[in-house]
Amino acid sequence: MVSDEFRHQLRHETKLWQAEGLINSELYQQISERYQLDSLETSARNRFIAIVIGLGGILLGLAVITFVAANWQDWSREVKVTLLLSLFIGVNAAGFYLWRTPPTSLAKRKRGGGKQRLGEALLLLGAIILGANMALMAQMFHIGGSPYGLFLAWGLGVLAMAYSLRLTSLGVLAILLIGSGYGLSVFDWSAKESSWLLLVQHMPVVVSLLFVPLAYWCRSRAIFALAAILVIFSLEASLAQGSSGASALIVALMCAMPPALLWGYDDTLWPNIDSKLFQPLARNLALLCLAILFYVLAFQWPWQSSPGQPIDAQTLMGWSSLLDVALLGALIVWEWLRLGRQGRKHPSRRGVDLTTNVIACFIAISALIPLWHNSFSPISVLATFLFNVLLFLLAAGLIREGLALGNRGTFWGGITLLALQIISRLLEYNTGLLFKAFVFFLCGIGVIAAGLWFERYSSALMPSKENSR
Repeated sequence: MVSDEFRHQLRHETKLWQAEGLINSELYQQISERYQLDSLETSARNRFIAIVIGLGGILLGLAVITFVAANWQDWSREVKVTLLLSLFIGVNAAGFYLWRTPPTSLAKRKRGGGKQRLGEALLLLGAIILGANMALMAQMFHIGGSPYGLFLAWGLGVLAMAYSLRLTSLGVLAILLIGSGYGLSVFDWSAKESSWLLLVQHMPVVVSLLFVPLAYWCRSRAIFALAAILVIFSLEASLAQGSSGASALIVALMCAMPPALLWGYDDTLWPNIDSKLFQPLARNLALLCLAILFYVLAFQWPWQSSPGQPIDAQTLMGWSSLLDVALLGALIVWEWLRLGRQGRKHPSRRGVDLTTNVIACFIAISALIPLWHNSFSPISVLATFLFNVLLFLLAAGLIREGLALGNRGTFWGGITLLALQIISRLLEYNTGLLFKAFVFFLCGIGVIAAGLWFERYSSALMPSKENSR
């Protein structure tokens, strides 16, 4: 969408062009109608009115909150319930009324966009009021429960609103609430509510089934990314809580399953989906998982614990949590079998197959090293060296891909990993301050030189790509 600053500048320039005879009145009118130059003052007035209404609404809301807080103890339970329900229904009804009718023409869309945004903001406020109502209702009726149970129930309610209205903002709020509730439940082992135990135990599959379809329905990369992060986090928690008798295997699965699940993801796994909407995002998250894994395991301290150390029995939730691990493991096998079949069907796409094969080798090595270390014999020094090599190869691969594709984000991701590896090894081992200063100086010069060279290389690469088209 064109900014108002550009439209102001365009109107100023087109008036000069018309005065200098570069364009005629008809062309000026066409430009004015296309960019709605005549409605700039109206837009500024509408923004000012929206700001005034917003500030006034905040003050009115503070007045209502203060009035309710002053009389809350004196009101009966019926009055409190009526007030809470009226506020929730009123805010959501007003938000739905403002949001539900999208303008059809371009001019009406420009004038009515603010009304739709205000309606969406009210619906988001209604979702927040839902949580406050649930907490206050539980307090009034003396319903006990843990904080994470409140967050999970609140998140499910907001999720129902997101599916009903197909709103990205509500979907993001729902996954943040459910993720917060799950995080609190993972670190709160003192009291597990039986009503939420099943949901907490099977969170990876629950999140996959609830939020990934919503991401496709809303076509929201934010919802998909947050859902993928929550699936990985809950998968790691389920593995860590699984069994103390097979800790070496669990550590290997914790290293291998997240990047394997994300890299093998394909949008066509879902029915009636034939595009690659979220596959690039999933693969970027897989590379991020590998980068974090290689960086952490390149230090010495992860390998200093004794092999085969059991998991604390007080934190175990039982083998039922590993059901999700089995389901997602079967999904991973299916994903990679499909990748293999696609590679055989399209042998000409060697670049894609080469990248996938390299990632598969990275995943296999990152699983075999901790499995050998924890099951057979300690290889602390060799494991640290190998993960430093893997981290260097991943950084070099990202730099190479960034140069080949002219992708600035990929290139700088590789440069950042390489710089972090050098600085981390420098700080981890006992070296002199002069040597550290010299290495920092070289890293700074190298980053500046790499950035300038990449910008020059990418600017020279763009004309050649345009000519090849």
